[in-house]
Amino acid sequence: MTVQLNGPRLAAAHGAKADRLIVFCHGFGADGNDLIGLGAEWQRAMPGAAFASPHAPQRCEMSPTGFQWFPITRMDPIEMMRGVESAAPSLNAFLDAELMRLGLDGSRLALVGFSQGTMMALHVGLRRKIAPAGIVGFSGALAGPEKLLNDIQSRPPVLLVHGDADDRIPVQALSLAANGLAAAGVPVRWHISRGVGHGIAPDGLDLAGKFLVDAFAGKLSLKDGAAPIAARAPG
Repeated sequence: MTVQLNGPRLAAAHGAKADRLIVFCHGFGADGNDLIGLGAEWQRAMPGAAFASPHAPQRCEMSPTGFQWFPITRMDPIEMMRGVESAAPSLNAFLDAELMRLGLDGSRLALVGFSQGTMMALHVGLRRKIAPAGIVGFSGALAGPEKLLNDIQSRPPVLLVHGDADDRIPVQALSLAANGLAAAGVPVRWHISRGVGHGIAPDGLDLAGKFLVDAFAGKLSLKDGAAPIAARAPG
């Protein structure tokens, strides 16, 4: 069932017409307000960017004030795959509506996910017929890598960022996701934030902003495979 999504938005700076759309997919138990503030950081380098951060389609079973893309009790591959497939139509409908509202082509879209939202961003972004400019996944995982080869529709550049002290989704999920993406021919870069738990550190935020600038400019090679990317030291 498709649920109509809504959430906070940030228009392009100075009243300009948007030349790109960046959509955030929040984590389990949060809502769209959790990530929309990143738009203000990245808009300094991308003043033409519009941002949207929809609330996930379901109220969270474990956090009644928050939302979930799908119920999840553990990192079970079957549960994850069933979940992303069930929520995908609602997210795709939101993306199509936002692009139409802004008068933008699907190639002017980027997806940024955190945790469960990363699962959604990767699942949906790689199955859109028009490839997004890029996908960023923080502290997440790739659902159903074994199905990706059959389902994949586009191969946008991907950046994965994970903390090595993450006690919710272990950092090993980054390696599994990077390998699965590379096996499907997706150009993927990755970075591990040292001493960081289940969150977004300044080094990852800085790298993701630079990645998105380069992705929209078409500067990222489609032949990169899977490769680490070095961060500038915070501060």
